[in-house]
Amino acid sequence: MKDSITDVPGIKIGHAQNEDALTGCTVILCRKGAVGGVDQRGGAPGTRETDLLNPVNLVGEVHAILLSGGSAYGLDAATGVMRYLEEQKIGFNVGVARVPIVPAAVLFDLAVGSAEIRPDADMGYKAASAASAENTENGNIGAGMGATVGKILGIPNAMKAGLGTASIEIGGGVIVGAIVAVNAFGDVINPENGSIIAGARSAQVGPVKIGKEGGFADTQEVMKSFTGRTVMKLATRSNTVIGAIATNAKLTKAEATKVAQMAQDGLARTIRPAHTMLDGDTIFTLSTGNKKVDVSTLGAFAAEAMAQAILCGTIEADPAGGMPSFKA
Repeated sequence: MKDSITDVPGIKIGHAQNEDALTGCTVILCRKGAVGGVDQRGGAPGTRETDLLNPVNLVGEVHAILLSGGSAYGLDAATGVMRYLEEQKIGFNVGVARVPIVPAAVLFDLAVGSAEIRPDADMGYKAASAASAENTENGNIGAGMGATVGKILGIPNAMKAGLGTASIEIGGGVIVGAIVAVNAFGDVINPENGSIIAGARSAQVGPVKIGKEGGFADTQEVMKSFTGRTVMKLATRSNTVIGAIATNAKLTKAEATKVAQMAQDGLARTIRPAHTMLDGDTIFTLSTGNKKVDVSTLGAFAAEAMAQAILCGTIEADPAGGMPSFKA
């Protein structure tokens, strides 16, 4: 076990990024196909091919999931992932061709590095080509390159976060893994004691000092203050946590959707507040195997794996874009 989503058989991860522009993308590749599900929460999503994951719709398997920076522009990277898979003759057989199924979700990082450079088809192709079971990095990589947290007082008072991954073996040979790009409006907290580990930093807003000197402002406390009610009208839209759960358990599309729903609890445990109108939080599920498992049990540990991945993506991030991180 590498404490990574790649501990799940059949799952490979590939990254590509522009370190100067602070943006990138991450591909979760499943060459043999995987049953997929999705749960989207928050008021500002950017997604592609999520409707086909609805259990009532035709397509039964997906071949990759794309997590990307660049806001809606970053959806273009999925074209490159499709191109790579087509070259490998991987896709849904429609008779005259094979169409790779690549659902995607994007986060907003345009305000962090360069707004003019975003993940594109070439970057998506590069990430897919680099996919490996040995890619287990956390922090400033792939879709986490421009990820930030705690933005109620603006980017200058936010902190750098990144990409995180984790895995748990839950018995009977069943493994559940998570990967996530941590780009939340709210603060990341330690679920054991509720303390903030990364988030909005204390700041002077006009005549009002918010938070303690050298400390955190505490987003949720700011929101209920007079100053908070004012700044919420101008609060940045540069948010959204996006990620995926993978397992070697056998799931139907409906069960995969339920696991994605339960995995969102991992966000709620580690991000305060989560699922706001300024976030577009989206979690996918991929089922690659035939292990039998109780779906409720699997979903409970999917939430735990997601929480661990969020903490890893936050703790392992390096300072960037003029913002400090948990490390420094």
